Amino acid sequence: MGEVDHFRDAWRFLTIVRTSDSSQPFDADWLARSLKYFPAVGICIGGVSAAVWLLADRIWGDTMAALLAVAASAIMSGALHEDGLADTADAFGGGWSVEKRLAIMKDSRIGTYGALALGFGVLLRVVALAALPPWAGAVALVACHAVARTTPAAVLSRLSYSGDAAAMKVAYAQSPLRTAEWRLLSIIAAVAVLPLAFVSLKAVVTGLLLGSILAAGLAVWSRKLIGGYTGDVLGAIEQAFEIGFLLGAAAALSS
Repeated sequence: MGEVDHFRDAWRFLTIVRTSDSSQPFDADWLARSLKYFPAVGICIGGVSAAVWLLADRIWGDTMAALLAVAASAIMSGALHEDGLADTADAFGGGWSVEKRLAIMKDSRIGTYGALALGFGVLLRVVALAALPPWAGAVALVACHAVARTTPAAVLSRLSYSGDAAAMKVAYAQSPLRTAEWRLLSIIAAVAVLPLAFVSLKAVVTGLLLGSILAAGLAVWSRKLIGGYTGDVLGAIEQAFEIGFLLGAAAALSS
């Protein structure tokens, strides 16, 4: 497969926007080869969210614009990461053993912990975004969505899969990222962050720091509770980074 195919795999996995080959099966190592393009897809999702934010802010003001911007990103991604956050919260909050937690993650029903996690996750992102000036919020959304989608690569490189491999919704073969792939992933993420750095370097540093702390904390918690990660955990970690990044950027720009 070529690089265009690897980008398409990342695109069709992370968004609901269909391509001509959306029905084609994934190759065995599709995830490892496409991970480097996850932040590029994040830039696209963040760009759509930013456009909604700027347009809605002119019509309804910051709070409604923030809500619509967060909704736009969730719709474009098919609420993939939000679903992971809810399932992880239910499993970690309601399960008393590794087996029970993994079983709860497979359950399509949402429980109290999941509902609360979703509600607070959306609320925190909306409030943080609403606190930002319009153009700062726009570039923060692009940076946030791009860098948050680098977290699966970091987790996969350090933790092992803890679920039932045979029950994966989208199967993949374990394969480490190559040095060149790490380099490209890092370059794309850095390019996404650059516009926000021109607005406020402090916002970038604070956002990256708080986002990384929340994401890393959840990864450590996942290793403790289930011995590694699942697809739902990866989605929850992405959401934790988004929340932390926007809160950090808002704190830096409002101080």
